[in-house]
Amino acid sequence: MLGRTWLSMIALTIGLVLGAGTSGLTQQPPPTAPPTAPPPGGPRPAMGRHPHITRAAGALRNAARQLGEAAHDYGGHRARALELVRQAEGELREAIAYARAHPGEFNEPK
Repeated sequence: MLGRTWLSMIALTIGLVLGAGTSGLTQQPPPTAPPTAPPPGGPRPAMGRHPHITRAAGALRNAARQLGEAAHDYGGHRARALELVRQAEGELREAIAYARAHPGEFNEPK
């Protein structure tokens, strides 16, 4: 009688473990936000009147973040690179300010 109880308990435990494991595999993953960047060669989202400057600014923000997270100083070169990236970000801000101040220079061809 005791052997049947153990056998039943083992079978029940195995069934619960297998059932829980497979239910996790069959569930749909939670919805995620669409990717911010389109796949290469695909259509690009509207990026305002200056899409190349906007993309460059995003790339510089990413570069600054990566340089800030780097573990080593590389003999001062990482810090210098970060300084230059910050300088380039400033130049892009000035470029956008210039474009806003001189809108006639940036008419798109028809």
